[in-house]
Amino acid sequence: MVSKAKAPPAKAPTGRTAPTSAAPAEPRRPALKVRPTGPIVPASNVSGRALMLVIAIMAFLACITLGAVMMVRATAESWQSQISREITIQIKPAEGLDMDKALEEARNVALSFAGTRDGTVVDRAATARLLEPWLGPGLDLDELPVPRLVVVTIDETAPPDFAAMRARLSEVLPQAILDDHRTWVDRLVAMAHTTALIGTGVLVLVFSAMVLTVVFATRGTLSGNRHIVEVLHFVGAEASFVASEFQKHFLKISLKGSGAGGILAALCFLAASWWQQRSMATPQSDQATALFGTFTIGYTGYLGIVATMILIALLTTVTARYTVMRTIYEIDLIRSDPGRTDAFQD
Repeated sequence: MVSKAKAPPAKAPTGRTAPTSAAPAEPRRPALKVRPTGPIVPASNVSGRALMLVIAIMAFLACITLGAVMMVRATAESWQSQISREITIQIKPAEGLDMDKALEEARNVALSFAGTRDGTVVDRAATARLLEPWLGPGLDLDELPVPRLVVVTIDETAPPDFAAMRARLSEVLPQAILDDHRTWVDRLVAMAHTTALIGTGVLVLVFSAMVLTVVFATRGTLSGNRHIVEVLHFVGAEASFVASEFQKHFLKISLKGSGAGGILAALCFLAASWWQQRSMATPQSDQATALFGTFTIGYTGYLGIVATMILIALLTTVTARYTVMRTIYEIDLIRSDPGRTDAFQD
């Protein structure tokens, strides 16, 4: 007998399947490239350079005007402070009058009042230097009846009684005349206020012209891109979205223009201050200092220039947004009633 071979026992399933041949991988589709969208307000369709130049010129004029007003006001306040803290006693020469003794007596009378700090007698050499521009050098005061002066420093916060001091001087020295410089102080204050008012008026005119320029530039931009605005508005774009796009465009233009104008104005003040320091004690510098004071506006002046630049940019942006919203409102009215087309044609 031939024995039958036993079949090998079947293996228990282990939960793993025998490897099968892998299916061929499908080719990957190329990633779709999204074409970058262009701006709603194309820069090529808007005369940005011309508007930027206009804003730069207006910003320059506004910053120059602001700096000049601050400079004149600072000079006027300096003059006012110097004049208001000093009074002058003038003694006219007379026969038999001992001038030196009269000057010392007038000084003592002034210092006897509360509110006075110090008194200085202007000597002969200083008096001659004061008169040298008109009478020339080498002046002999004994040959001319030249009045002499006593300069008295007072307390600005608690000034003395000028009426009582004037009456006391007239009793002791009839030739003495007290000058408290109130007339000059009033004139300087009036000049400072007038200059500030004129400067404020110029600033208002500059800002008004800038607003009008931006309004017309924005309307011109909308006229060239009105079809874009109408299509966007027709497909559901909100007016605020369209206005924000124009707002961004004009904000960039205004920042560039106002920045250029403000920086140029600051450089002008720095150059003028540098020239004044380099040319001190010269006739040109002395005349400029006498008329305009120092050309230094300080950190407050430069902060004012920065604030003016920011204000111009904000004003331009707000004006552009208002103009765009107004134009879109007109588009809606014309769409609802085509008979109103003539009413909104400028």
